Amino acid sequence: MAASLACSFFFDAEPVAEPGMPAQDACALCAKQLARDSDVFMYRGDTPFCSEDCRDHQMRLDARQAAARRQRHFSSATASGRGHRESREVHVAS
Repeated sequence: MAASLACSFFFDAEPVAEPGMPAQDACALCAKQLARDSDVFMYRGDTPFCSEDCRDHQMRLDARQAAARRQRHFSSATASGRGHRESREVHVAS
């Protein structure tokens, strides 16, 4: 009996979330509790969302943040001259 109790405890245990990872029991965007019998919409591996709308909204936010990072990187590269290419005319003897 003790062995079956230990096995059921092992399989029924909820996994402990890693630090920095979203909890699997609430939507990562709106924090709505996720019911065990409802659909869960995942994004970027293990980030749960309560609906396609919340997941799509997060995807749009991520795309905007990535575009802003690219713009900042491009702006800093051109300001320092790293992103600027000089064009030179090369004469080839024929």
